[in-house]
Amino acid sequence: MLSFCQINNYWQQQVNYDITVTLNDADHTLDGSLKIEYINNSPDTLKYIWIHLWQNAFKNDKTAFTYQQLENGSTDFYFSDETKKGYINRLNFKVNEIFATIEDHPQHQDIVKLILPATLAPGNKIFIETPFHIKLPYNFSRGGHIGQSYQVTQWFPKPAVYDSKGWHPMPYLDQGEFYSDFGNYKVNINVPPRYIVAATGVKKNEHVEDGLKSMTFEQENVHDFAWFADAEFILLHDTLQLASKTININAYHLPKNKEAWVNSIQYIKSAILSKSQWLGEYPYDIVSVVERPGKDAGGMEYPTITLISTPGEEKRFDFLINHEVGHNWFYGILASNERMHPWMDEGMNSYYDKKYILKQYGKETPALKTKNAFFEKRLPDDIENVLLSSLIHIKKDQPIETPSEQYNFLNYGLVAYSKTAQWMELLQQEMGSEAFDQMMQKYFERWKFRHPYPENFKAVAEEVHNKNLDSIFSLLNKKGSLQKPIKKDLKIMSFFSFKDTEKHNYLFIAPAVGYNLYDKIMLGAMIHNYTLPQNNFEFIAVPLYSTGSKKMNGIGKISYSLYPGNTGQKIDISLAGAKFTGDTFTDSVNTKHSLEFSKLVPSLKFTFANKNPRSTVTKYIQVKTFLINERSYLFTRDTSTLDYIITYPVKSRYVHQLNIGIENNRKLYPYHAILQGEKGEGFIKANVTANYYFNYAKGGGLNLRIYAGKFFYKGDKFSFNTSRYYLNMTGSNGSEDYTYNNYFIGRNEFEGFLSQQIMIRDGGFKVRTDLLSNKFGRSDDWLGAVNLTTDIPKTILPLSLKLFADIGTYAEAWKKESETGKFVYDGGIQLSLLKNIISIYIPVIYSKAYSDYFKSYIPEKRFRKNISFSINTQNISLKKLFPQIPF
Repeated sequence: MLSFCQINNYWQQQVNYDITVTLNDADHTLDGSLKIEYINNSPDTLKYIWIHLWQNAFKNDKTAFTYQQLENGSTDFYFSDETKKGYINRLNFKVNEIFATIEDHPQHQDIVKLILPATLAPGNKIFIETPFHIKLPYNFSRGGHIGQSYQVTQWFPKPAVYDSKGWHPMPYLDQGEFYSDFGNYKVNINVPPRYIVAATGVKKNEHVEDGLKSMTFEQENVHDFAWFADAEFILLHDTLQLASKTININAYHLPKNKEAWVNSIQYIKSAILSKSQWLGEYPYDIVSVVERPGKDAGGMEYPTITLISTPGEEKRFDFLINHEVGHNWFYGILASNERMHPWMDEGMNSYYDKKYILKQYGKETPALKTKNAFFEKRLPDDIENVLLSSLIHIKKDQPIETPSEQYNFLNYGLVAYSKTAQWMELLQQEMGSEAFDQMMQKYFERWKFRHPYPENFKAVAEEVHNKNLDSIFSLLNKKGSLQKPIKKDLKIMSFFSFKDTEKHNYLFIAPAVGYNLYDKIMLGAMIHNYTLPQNNFEFIAVPLYSTGSKKMNGIGKISYSLYPGNTGQKIDISLAGAKFTGDTFTDSVNTKHSLEFSKLVPSLKFTFANKNPRSTVTKYIQVKTFLINERSYLFTRDTSTLDYIITYPVKSRYVHQLNIGIENNRKLYPYHAILQGEKGEGFIKANVTANYYFNYAKGGGLNLRIYAGKFFYKGDKFSFNTSRYYLNMTGSNGSEDYTYNNYFIGRNEFEGFLSQQIMIRDGGFKVRTDLLSNKFGRSDDWLGAVNLTTDIPKTILPLSLKLFADIGTYAEAWKKESETGKFVYDGGIQLSLLKNIISIYIPVIYSKAYSDYFKSYIPEKRFRKNISFSINTQNISLKKLFPQIPF
């Protein structure tokens, strides 16, 4: 337990600032001078001071900020123009008027080490000064400029914190906030006269001189300073009476959002009054809230001032203002090392957010309200809790006590914020509401204007509770749920629901429709239990009645998932099935017979855990067996009557499949590869397919696909039985989709536009030679191909057009009698629709062998008949759209 003696021995550095800065809005730059009074209150003699130059985080694509943005799924900064990047330079440090040298940080461009000309003994102070020049970046993260609206944050050279745990130099990160020493600020800001400026602290004077508006802002006992300038700001002002003083309330907003900000002053007051009551009176003389241009950018807090975007919904606006103003207590006054312990700011603040919402709106959660009654019934009151429970269920949550930069994107928002709020509720239940409130007030009073660590918070809690709280605080370092499970009942509902999933086991029923050329329109129902959090046992059944074949068809799947260990590995055991008509046959008396197929696919899949929770890599191994029944027609001749007899036998076959895969759905240069082995009656087949995507800076990119396959006969060669399994240079048609994994409108059509549908498999060529008895590029030995697809910039053509090119070779092409040449190629234009689910291919160039084929076999309407298309249902993937979401 922390003793009062230990509290009295606590120390922290004092860093006072005197800054003068001038804005040049023509080139978005700042020119300034900085003077720092650095007081060494530590018991140690200092030889150097780490200095943060956080504007250099936006200097190039080799910074910690850049790498984190890419990992979190954003390439906005990485591919930004040089004109949008930013930096700080023209530094020339002096210490006590003696020039001092700086050394680069070994890893980060936005940190330098200031070597002191003379050591700084305990209890002594030094004066540091330097000029500086800043090129403000476009506002990619918290600060910069949006046009000629300026958000000047984390802008001046700032010493890193030196505390009892040592130095804390840290690069600028978007996910992961800051840790700085308290001090007194005097900042002189010069801007063109048309600008209105909002800043940390109190404005002491303002005048216009030499064509510039000059203002001085001062504030004692804060650890940062931010300012904002916009020529269009409208100022709303009022005062608020607290117990010991009257404070000023300011709201700066843009004219276009005037109506949305009508109640902003009242929201600010409500936030201040509630936190002052629950924690301790607000200690400064001013609170300002400033609008950031644009929507849905959230907010960011600084001492006495916060920057927020304007959400469209009124109650959500109240929620956002309350959250950001609340950071004045957590982060502003209780200045924890949030980079290492984000829960001490974000999580504690979120606990009081929930308390505020309950006070203002009862059980209503403003962030989730929708005007659509259908979704209103199906969306949860607390979406964050549902997502958190989903993460925990699949064991991909992280402990609360995790440094900011080590959280993956989803865990940072759900664990550091929401789960910590749950933990605070648990602590409240353990202590009792009255004792908990007393504890938080004592914690605030004792540690305000200081840097509390988790052990300091625990010490205050145990002091008030007068009991050991190890069991509660140990939960900060553990994964898993903090909430006790509730016995669930069964509830039937239409379509889907994520509401009250902790109370109900849902059974969902919804109408379903399907279509193919042979079954025509199919009508039925979809019955499933898919929701969040995911059930270990999941099922979906889609029975469909065919208006064409007059038969019952459908698809279905049942699966059970296991999560062994505690790091996210997963075992899926499943059984899938499907039944549809694959073709029709009309006999001599004009009776149409449906030739249906059905399959059952048992599967076992193991997905490996990632050592790094931030990784977007998925590795898996899967075994499947396809048990397939196919009805066909058979002509036999009666030897006595010499008549032909048509029968419709059902044949059974199997394909065993082994897949070993790796995929990385990262935003920049995603890739995936799969090694596949297959075995069926009379054959063994092995292949590898790899895809790599090269992003373009202006959007789109180049996709590279490489394929290599080998076919083996098992025993004697039986070409008739094994030909559908051969390797194909051309994307396979419906009859060659031997596992029935792809959707074909007319699976066995051999004329008309539907016969031009292919699936991208094996060689992946788009030029077809289906009218030949033995297609070009078909091999029962080996085959290799390279496929390239590149986007055409929409600035050139507004449609989703691409160019494709394929080149390949195969065993038969290397034989002396080959007529195709050793390598074949094609290329053309591709139109992709619905996020590449549907693609249309128009060949323009191709090998001579293909050209000769077209001239011989397609004499009329050659251009139209050369077009092919694919329906790539495998591209329907939430994982590709949202790689940070693991379920």
